[in-house]
Amino acid sequence: MFEEFFKPWNDWFEKNTLFGKMTTVPPVNILENEDNYILSLAVPGMKNEDFKIALEGLMLTISTQKEETEESFTRREYNFYSFSRSFTLPEDVKPEYIEAKYEDGLLQIVLSRKEEVKQTTATRQIAVQ
Repeated sequence: MFEEFFKPWNDWFEKNTLFGKMTTVPPVNILENEDNYILSLAVPGMKNEDFKIALEGLMLTISTQKEETEESFTRREYNFYSFSRSFTLPEDVKPEYIEAKYEDGLLQIVLSRKEEVKQTTATRQIAVQ
């Protein structure tokens, strides 16, 4: 009984929705190696031209907005019609060498690291005496 009473409010504020619009945020993996940082976002069903990737200072923003289809789903648990994710980049990233590739539902962004920083972050073994 109470569920039906609050249904309009629950529909508006239900997890992953805001006033009836999907606001799904794709999961991200970040890999760091000696030469690069690699961001991988799982965003199936998109096209290369759906993405907007912008760099402002050290803030990298990845966003997309895709028009909803007129299809009527019985149940819908995934979609990425609109999202925006921002990442503050480390200072050792070369902003002029950022590459993005979208393949098989995975958006991969490679951020090259500066040479002088790579040398100072090299790993070495230290013996215990």
